[in-house]
Amino acid sequence: MARNKRIAAQKAARYTEQQMAPNTINFREAQRVRHIELVPKSLNQENYILKLLDPKQHIVIAYGPAGTGKTYIAMQAAIKQLKMGAIERIVLTRPAVGVEDEKHGFLPGDLNSKMEPWTRPLLDVLREYYSPRDIAKMLEDQTVEISPLAFMRGRTMKSAWVIADEMQNATPGQMKMLLTRIGVGSKIVVTGDVEQADRSTRDNGLLDLAERLNAQGVYGLSICKLDRRDCQRHSIIDGILKLYD
Repeated sequence: MARNKRIAAQKAARYTEQQMAPNTINFREAQRVRHIELVPKSLNQENYILKLLDPKQHIVIAYGPAGTGKTYIAMQAAIKQLKMGAIERIVLTRPAVGVEDEKHGFLPGDLNSKMEPWTRPLLDVLREYYSPRDIAKMLEDQTVEISPLAFMRGRTMKSAWVIADEMQNATPGQMKMLLTRIGVGSKIVVTGDVEQADRSTRDNGLLDLAERLNAQGVYGLSICKLDRRDCQRHSIIDGILKLYD
């Protein structure tokens, strides 16, 4: 009788363990994994997303006011492509205007730390899909690379998604340099707001590029203009923009 009870208890324990196993969470190995869905909230955003996901569009330029999703959507699309294995890495770059014209040596830490004040909006999107440990590893093995715009000269980007943010602060020469870095299997996304430039109109690389494209199109290079109707960050932003017109 005692032996039968012992066997029954062992079977019950094994059954309970099997039932609980699928619901057990290993907190040490848990990762932040989210399905990425690029959902437009306006017609202009829909056009932007279609251009980003179109393999025939190798360079996409998006400009418009704050809160219209230029950077956020570009980062989401890049992460989606990385997760799918369509690209090998994401390269984040932007001009560091206002800090001695791209001289980063006096800032503390390594290059990633020096660029953090300028790339934080891009990394914020990355944090929605990856844990801090994952991001640190991706930075270490350069699956995600942070590069000052000045350091892009002479390079060729292959199997990469390059996001160039705040490019209204780039000169026409810097813009030309960046766009000619593209290699096989890569896409370059240029974002910015021509109304928030820290350079003069004459030196505004984004405005210069838009004017050139209006005069002469280039196959595989498209431009998306977003406006206040596309602002999704907060409803009050439209009022603030009108206030400063």
